Amino acid sequence: MHALDAMGIYLRTLNSFQVVADMTTDDVLEDGETIQFSSKADLVAARPNRLRVEVTDDDGHRFFFFDGKNFTIFGEVVNYYATVPAPSTIAQLNDDLNEKYGIELPLSDLFQWGTNDATSKKIKAAVDIGPSAVDGVTCEHYAFRQESVDWQIWIELGEFPLPRKLVIRTLTDEAKPQHTEILTWNLAPSFNDTAFTFDPPPGVQRITLADIKAQSAEKQ
Repeated sequence: MHALDAMGIYLRTLNSFQVVADMTTDDVLEDGETIQFSSKADLVAARPNRLRVEVTDDDGHRFFFFDGKNFTIFGEVVNYYATVPAPSTIAQLNDDLNEKYGIELPLSDLFQWGTNDATSKKIKAAVDIGPSAVDGVTCEHYAFRQESVDWQIWIELGEFPLPRKLVIRTLTDEAKPQHTEILTWNLAPSFNDTAFTFDPPPGVQRITLADIKAQSAEKQ
């Protein structure tokens, strides 16, 4: 638990960073067969209010932009984008998008660790598995158990306690599907302000995001 807290505190000290996540996610079909899909997320953040995420997977190529005032999601293959007003910080952005539009930002946990003790209170068991290497980086491997998930994390040893790998297994499904992320960090990324602002390419169509919170309120 101390290692998890120390990692969260260190992540809060990073004013800007880039992280590339190579991810695999299990999808359980109706007949119980488990299919694995791969994706990649490339995230650049400049706290407190700038964020850009590029996601590549079998469904296409998506971008998320946050410039401190507006949030934009752009689907390159479908050639659609949507822009909505956003809160003033990255920390508030994911909760706002999830609540209003049902959107969860990739790698959002990186901005939640160390901000409160909600996750810690849900942990029922924690085990230090021991030293392990992730892509040649020496880490300490930990395993945690919560009510409906088991999860493991590999934290870099030394002066940079960065999360290098994460495995989450869902226990509420009989197939126990899992999601894996392997993280590659750059703590001195090069960027300018235009990296966080969406400039619509020719021919792209703007659409409106449905506000599920407002729709729910209207039905009551």
